[in-house]
Amino acid sequence: MPEMRFDEQTAQRYDVSTADRFDPRVLEPTVDLLAELAGDGRALELGIGTGRVALPLAARGVAVAGIDLSPSMLERLRAKPGAAAIEAVAGDFATTRVSGEFRLAYLVFNTITNLTTQDEQVACFQNAARHLEPGGVFVIEVFVPILQKLPTGEVFHTFTHDDVRHSFDEYDVVTQVLHSHHYWHHEDGTYEVHSAPYRYVWPAELDLMARIAGLRLRDRWGDWDRSPFTATSEQHVSVWEKP
Repeated sequence: MPEMRFDEQTAQRYDVSTADRFDPRVLEPTVDLLAELAGDGRALELGIGTGRVALPLAARGVAVAGIDLSPSMLERLRAKPGAAAIEAVAGDFATTRVSGEFRLAYLVFNTITNLTTQDEQVACFQNAARHLEPGGVFVIEVFVPILQKLPTGEVFHTFTHDDVRHSFDEYDVVTQVLHSHHYWHHEDGTYEVHSAPYRYVWPAELDLMARIAGLRLRDRWGDWDRSPFTATSEQHVSVWEKP
């Protein structure tokens, strides 16, 4: 089972620290596409967290269920308006089962990388496939590794640096694990440190995981607005179908 990194302290600040992901310009295209893919079927979110996507998707009339390893994150989900309509289950989303079949299973915001071994990521695809009805789809939103931007021998990539926060990733190209390091500076002169491992994964590797699970690639876009996926795309939204 993956390490439980979303403890009470992390859950308390999660919605604030990811406020940009709640921006309607980000969230609405996500929910639009997922609602279309779900149609009149059920949807299962792997790593449902505090319900950023699940709640507005349920508000569209989609029957939503979700799995999350963190009781603290689920507690915050269940306290929000509309959460009573969502079946939220505590457990490892790579192995935990929810009853019934689903038209859609999905993982958003790089959550597949929380599984830090290839075996766990393959198990996640297999678990998603087991939940899907024939013709159902599995959707993942995840970043494209930025190794081509790193000079030879460099392992650090800074992505935020200002008066409040300094964040950078440390890449291990042998294990495909990056450690993401974050330093927050508070007004009282104290600072907070958080570091966590993530396994980055290439689109072609995800396609092979899907084939192992009996799924086939149907679509791949550069974003939720279905813009083309290109050599310069920084992320992708991929859709695999169960025959």
